[in-house]
Amino acid sequence: MPGELDVWNLMHNPYLRSADAADAPTAPLQVVDTPPAMRSRRRNRRRGAALVVGVAALAVVGAGAAVASDAHKSVTLDIDGDVTKVSTWSGSVAGVLAEQGLTVGEHDIVAPTPEAALNEGTQVTVRIARQVTVSDGDTESTVWATGTDAGEVLDTLAARGEDVHLVASRSSERTALPVELPSDEAVNVVDAGEVIPLAAGPSNVDEALDAAGVTLGELDTVAVDVRDDDGSELEPGVVGTVSVVVTRHAVEERTKVTKIEHKTKTVEDSSRYEDLPVVVRTAGKDGKRTRTYEVTLVDGEVVDKVKTSDEVTKKPVTEVRVKGTKERPAPKAAKSSGSTSTKSQGKAPSSGVWAKLAACESGGRPNAVSASGAYHGLYQFSVATWRSVGGSGLPSQASAAEQTKRAKMLQARSGWGQWPHCSAKLGLR
Repeated sequence: MPGELDVWNLMHNPYLRSADAADAPTAPLQVVDTPPAMRSRRRNRRRGAALVVGVAALAVVGAGAAVASDAHKSVTLDIDGDVTKVSTWSGSVAGVLAEQGLTVGEHDIVAPTPEAALNEGTQVTVRIARQVTVSDGDTESTVWATGTDAGEVLDTLAARGEDVHLVASRSSERTALPVELPSDEAVNVVDAGEVIPLAAGPSNVDEALDAAGVTLGELDTVAVDVRDDDGSELEPGVVGTVSVVVTRHAVEERTKVTKIEHKTKTVEDSSRYEDLPVVVRTAGKDGKRTRTYEVTLVDGEVVDKVKTSDEVTKKPVTEVRVKGTKERPAPKAAKSSGSTSTKSQGKAPSSGVWAKLAACESGGRPNAVSASGAYHGLYQFSVATWRSVGGSGLPSQASAAEQTKRAKMLQARSGWGQWPHCSAKLGLR
């Protein structure tokens, strides 16, 4: 009847939703109408009842209107931050959520509880849980967490005592996170320790990386964490900033070459006189050892090194020295008409290194004495040195053979340096 309140038209339509609060934040409470087909069916049933009961139906209409007024209510739904005002006939939280086509999972958070009764103006808050991949720095795991953005999810995990960060999954085209970044807060991008601050705006990880001008390498990883403004991990009690943390990973092959020092050996040659200096028959050469490593770096720092090969790439060559062992025969006494002292001393060596040394030191004269009187004989012994090698008397009074014998003993004990000038001149040292 025109002008009368049709209470059936106030029933909630489960197929329609009111406008999102973000689209119309100041919109008045909306009453959702019933579809025409349902109205038609309900009107036909009401006319049929009127034919049977007649005038009594008018009284029923008045009572029904009062009951309907009590059962109908408007409530506010906050679904992960998406706030909507709806009109409903449902008497419980579970009922109004079912009307909106929302199935609550075991990990979701609903307040009040689904069994709670609805009243006029009730606000129902739902936080839908998502599976997120987290890491504690050593291992990764998958957990359920609620939150409208990455910041809330991290807060939820921290409240549960989990010191972790979110791990973004990577494909060839995008870097994904099950939750968005906070849209109304500044966000930092931390690239291998370098902090790039961003104003509020990027809604996901890819947008944040693009805004920061960060390009990912094939092995790089991305996480979302709450960090200090210098990019370091938070100290207890410090308020941080949601940060997209890029960790640079690289695997390199590195080679290290080390020297292998050559060895030296001395061989004896019985055909070479023992008084001749040692000579080098084969020159020694150092070798090379080459080691190859697979090196793993994180943000430029070496975290692992595995040896993949180790081989001698150049063999060392042993130096071979030759030392004579043949004893040189003593020179024969010279036949001459010289003085008795010269005959008794014999003839100086006529060839070889000792002959050359005697020629340099004394002119080859066994009885030579220096102008100072301090040095005697073929090899200019001092009396003290002569006696240190077993000589007696003066060196200049001994035979040439004995002087050479004592000189060889001195050279074997102290080297050619006993005759510094002449040994250097002859190339003996």
